[in-house]
Amino acid sequence: MLGLYGFIVGLDIGLLPMGRQMAEQLIATDQVLLVILFGVLIGFATTMAEPALMAISDEAEEISEKRLRSSTLRMLVACGVALGIGIGVLRILTGGSFVGAIVGLYVLALVLMLLAPKDLVPLAFDLGGVTTSEITVPLITALGIGLTAAVPGRDVLMDGFGLIAFASVGPVIAVLSYACIVRLTAAARGATPDSPTRQGA
Repeated sequence: MLGLYGFIVGLDIGLLPMGRQMAEQLIATDQVLLVILFGVLIGFATTMAEPALMAISDEAEEISEKRLRSSTLRMLVACGVALGIGIGVLRILTGGSFVGAIVGLYVLALVLMLLAPKDLVPLAFDLGGVTTSEITVPLITALGIGLTAAVPGRDVLMDGFGLIAFASVGPVIAVLSYACIVRLTAAARGATPDSPTRQGA
């Protein structure tokens, strides 16, 4: 309870005002691409610095006997988070349907889950949860709430906090897509590995 209280106070005093100021300055430029690029870069940078991601990536490399490299996994997850946040920011700016966008992304994730090697599916979904941790959540929350406050007609709860949902599904899609590409590449070369962990990533 004390930790949660401290987290909320920290958001209220530091990150949320900073997020509002950043969003207002970005919106004032009237450059949609600049706002999206800023969100993408924030997502990528915070994910690469996420301690939980470092830990699980190192463990995955150790379990796979270094056939699945930690650096590759971290890069995939960071790119996935960046893409998810980019889509989320675009939706906030354009006023698109939150439900339609997030359901569409999860349908894509489910399709990829059926195509990807089965032993990578749990890891992909775990990584989606790992990215919403100590560093990523406060900064992305501040950005989302700041954008919703700066753009008229947006709902703070649905649009602002909803940005985290896009950050969570992005890594799942990125990791599963990579696994499918590796499998197709191996099949084209005449090999039939079950997953990148057995072939080497």
